Amino acid sequence: MELRHLQYFKAVAEELNFRKAADRLFISQPGLSRQIRQLEELLGVQLFERDQKHVQLTPAGVYLKGEVDFVLNHLETTRSQLKQIDAGKIGELRIGFLGSASNRVLPDLLQKLNEKQPGITTSLEELSNAIQVEMIQKDRLDLGYVRMATVPEGLSKKTVLKDSFSVVVPLDHEVNSSNFKSLSQFSEEAFILFSSDYSKYYYDQIMGICRDAGFSPQIRHKSVHALTIFKLVENRMGVAIVPTSLKEGYELNVRFLEIPNTSQYTELSAIWKPENRNPALKRVLALL
Repeated sequence: MELRHLQYFKAVAEELNFRKAADRLFISQPGLSRQIRQLEELLGVQLFERDQKHVQLTPAGVYLKGEVDFVLNHLETTRSQLKQIDAGKIGELRIGFLGSASNRVLPDLLQKLNEKQPGITTSLEELSNAIQVEMIQKDRLDLGYVRMATVPEGLSKKTVLKDSFSVVVPLDHEVNSSNFKSLSQFSEEAFILFSSDYSKYYYDQIMGICRDAGFSPQIRHKSVHALTIFKLVENRMGVAIVPTSLKEGYELNVRFLEIPNTSQYTELSAIWKPENRNPALKRVLALL
């Protein structure tokens, strides 16, 4: 078995179309079909069910796709790390994060890295919870910042920030810090919320806070980006509920009102895979 066998299999498994996969790989379709048949013969299993119109993975093919993703991602990581080491660095740490980590938690970590581990470079990407988990499992990320109650087996989680919730309103809103007594004061307002794509667990928490206040929010808009939410609030399109720490770093005409008399709080957690072999990760974990 050669590396090209795995690369060809990956393309067909993703396209589920031999012609499209061949175009993507810049090879002929008959040549690609021969390579896939050769791989099936080498492994002694059938990887695809195919006829004139349809191509789909067999159960063995589904399993191999996950393993091939891991192998190819790991090879790419190894190549990248070798370049870092050759340049005198320890290596590169690939970090995924929710936008709310960029205000305080992520800058704090990067500052510690600069001071204590200057040989580590970073690659940063804002991603949803689900995508971060998948990429860490497949060795495409080393560290993630998420809002999740639990993580899948095989991953570790450490809480790095506990935060209260605040209502975000326009600066001239009639409710202010002196007369804000209960979230129920906003029961008739339109709400702008983080989408459940941002974090289903977080979204459910917001729904729970509103239920505890005796109403179900009228959701007018959703977004996965804090700045978009704040701009909509600024333009009087509704009010929002966000982690209180998000008030840092934005210069907008909005007011943050911390929600009183609630036991609910939100946690931002770092997640990683203990089996990850990136030498940079082991050094960074001590700084969390």
